[in-house]
Amino acid sequence: MPLLERDHDLQLLTAALNDAAAGTGRIALISGEAGIGKTALIGHFIARNGKSARVLTGYCDSLFTPTPLVPLHDIARSLGGRLLAQLESGAPRAQLFATMLELLRDPAEPTLLVVEDIHWADEATLDLLKYLGRRIAQTRALLILSYRQDEVGARHPLRLLLGDLASSHTTLRLTLPRLTLAAVRDLIGGRELDADALHRQTAGNPFFVAEILSSDGGGIPGSVNDSVQARLARLSPAVRHVLETAAIIGSRMREAKLEAICGADADTIDTAMRAGILEMAGEDIIFRHELVRDAILAAMPPGRFRDLSRRVLAAIRASGIERGDLAQLAHLAEGAEDTASVLDYGPAAAKTAASAGAHRAAAAQYKRTLTFAVARPAAERARLLDLYAEQCAIVDNLADAITARREAVVLWHEAGNSLQEGAALSNLAWPLVRSGQNAAAEEVSQRAIALLEAMPPTRELAAACRMQAHLRMLDRDKAPAVHWGKRAIELATRFDDKPTLAAAELVVGAAMLVSGDDKGLPHFNRCLDLARAGGMDDVVGLAFLNMGSSYGERYEFGKAEALLREGIAYAEDCDLDHSNNYMSAWLALTLLYQGRWSDAGNHATAVVNCPNFSLVSKVMALVALGRLRARRGDPGTALALDEALDLARQTNTLQRLAPVHAARAEAAWFEGDKERVAAEATAAYELAFNHRHPWHIGELTFWRRRAGEDVQPPRWCARPFALQIDGDWQGAAAAWRDLKCPYEEARALADGDMAAKLRALEIFDRLGAAPAAQMLRQHMRDQGTRRIPRGPRATTLRNPHGLTVREITILDCLAGGLSNALIGTRLHISSKTVDHHVSSILAKLQVRSRAEAAAAALAQGLVIQNREMAAPK
Repeated sequence: MPLLERDHDLQLLTAALNDAAAGTGRIALISGEAGIGKTALIGHFIARNGKSARVLTGYCDSLFTPTPLVPLHDIARSLGGRLLAQLESGAPRAQLFATMLELLRDPAEPTLLVVEDIHWADEATLDLLKYLGRRIAQTRALLILSYRQDEVGARHPLRLLLGDLASSHTTLRLTLPRLTLAAVRDLIGGRELDADALHRQTAGNPFFVAEILSSDGGGIPGSVNDSVQARLARLSPAVRHVLETAAIIGSRMREAKLEAICGADADTIDTAMRAGILEMAGEDIIFRHELVRDAILAAMPPGRFRDLSRRVLAAIRASGIERGDLAQLAHLAEGAEDTASVLDYGPAAAKTAASAGAHRAAAAQYKRTLTFAVARPAAERARLLDLYAEQCAIVDNLADAITARREAVVLWHEAGNSLQEGAALSNLAWPLVRSGQNAAAEEVSQRAIALLEAMPPTRELAAACRMQAHLRMLDRDKAPAVHWGKRAIELATRFDDKPTLAAAELVVGAAMLVSGDDKGLPHFNRCLDLARAGGMDDVVGLAFLNMGSSYGERYEFGKAEALLREGIAYAEDCDLDHSNNYMSAWLALTLLYQGRWSDAGNHATAVVNCPNFSLVSKVMALVALGRLRARRGDPGTALALDEALDLARQTNTLQRLAPVHAARAEAAWFEGDKERVAAEATAAYELAFNHRHPWHIGELTFWRRRAGEDVQPPRWCARPFALQIDGDWQGAAAAWRDLKCPYEEARALADGDMAAKLRALEIFDRLGAAPAAQMLRQHMRDQGTRRIPRGPRATTLRNPHGLTVREITILDCLAGGLSNALIGTRLHISSKTVDHHVSSILAKLQVRSRAEAAAAALAQGLVIQNREMAAPK
């Protein structure tokens, strides 16, 4: 079938390959619905350009639980050499990723790396693509990734990768449209078919059009499935058997393997290929389209499906099992309803997936196994539940992790294994606290310790003590956190449990440092030494995270920034997204307090917009964003701080609630609502007082006093706040200046004499703190002050494209990723009106898509990167 209406896409791909050949690697994301022609486009592009670059191709499995890194196996088999040897020996995935990147950096020739159907990719493959995508610019490679857009929902794992790649200037997005009526007419040619009817029937989907045109029947079938079934019905039973067997095996297979399994000769397989259902792709036989395979499987009776699954399973088992076969064997065993085989292959496949970093696939394998393990002894089921819960927790499926841990606790109790029951209770605390259920986490942690302390000391008790220390640290209870942490250190040392030892050193260091005790630093250093020596990258990331945020909570922002930037660089290099996001949120706060507001907004917005956020990261990013908006007078302050409060309340902890309520008190102050200022500041006051937190109690007391309440700060209140509350504006301003907090310095100066007030106005105006400056000017006018500096004039946004103010606003929304419907709702206009504005914007910017318009807007400064127009100066 000819490739129609794709010339422009081929030109863009060719330009991207030329960029790669010149030394700037590129990524091309090719998306569209099933059957739209993604593979055909890639095939034509390779045919045109394959001689100018080395072509490497990988495919993703359509199995429910895919084989980890299967595209890498495809590539390694075509290359041979070191990558294949590493895969066969089970090398760590970090080594595999580095080897693949090295291949793409080969200066001898450019590389065209194609990975198709990434909507089916396992988590390890997505991590590999993210790893390569973040570093592609330093290679001579064009990375082409294809996926079905209609299968990628809001919670699809691929969303995370797409969000990560979307911000890169190296990324080219191609969304393939359906064929026009004119193209359908061209394809019909001289056939006696109604082009209008066929176009309506298929909606211009190229695969659907081709399937109907390939059907020898008269007229247009009622559905594409009908056309596929009609073609199958005309084939001999032997050929249908080949096709059904192939559909059970998967999307692609070696010819010899297919012959051996189904017992067919080469002629029968050739007949199936001549029918246009199977085709060769290198050394593999593949289905011409996955939709054909889907139709074959859907039409297969359950008994036939079970019998063929058993036959394929037996044949693969007889031919010798390789490491890469385990996921397929578990899939076949489930289809064969073979309980013993599922229990054999499921856990083995899960372990292999977990070691490759494919934790979602590992969780799916354990879940499959558990459905077949209902009659197994309690201890065996409990062990499987523990393994399943561990994988669920890693991928943030916290609800299932909690359920599985609770079931495991019951089963270990039934089995009479108190040691494992205690371990399961302690492990249950982790997903509970991460999901904001801190009280429940505390309860199960205490139960675990009581159970484990009734036995001789064990490494399980060490881990339980570490967990209790962590909970106490999160609640900012220094003394009990240090007590439990040091007990964990002693026990972990006795049992040579280095992971628990490193984690315990970290939590003791954090508990001490955040409370102002620098004796916690040696504990952090020991943690880092242990973690680096043991290859515990995640613990290294957590150490930087805790050190940086601890200094930030102490208002030592210079130290905080240095540690956070070092930690972010480490997290980016190791792809530790959770640590990276949390440190970026705290970096936003650090920059905000240091008066670097534009950078603070960029970091905060990046975290808020991240599709894979953790609750704690988003809370701190929203606090930074809400305070920034309030201090600049930008819109959206309430939106950010309301969401922050909703999330913080789930944790019910001081370290989340106090910053949120303090930010909300400040926002209420700018609105002139003293009653709400007092309510917000009082909401977290008792919590801060009970935990003796000098900085939180200082700010909350400050806002209560501003609201008119007669409340005195405790003697351990942070000094800058205490000085200002006591009326020593000069001492407070100096203290804030020493901490390099210009906004807080100006706020203290505003309480002073005329010279101090003028200096405060100068700082507020320089920062862009319009609300504070306006309030101070009004106060000075009320006092009869004359010749008050007017401050910067409001300016009109100018641009070289002739965009109207409304178009700039809509362009800002496009840069934020909003749909036309959401833009209409936000601006109180119809979607049709938005459509007209978007069309005008595209024409004026001379771009062809919303994504290109957003990229141009950011690149040319038409909207700022955190998508909030600054307050007029």
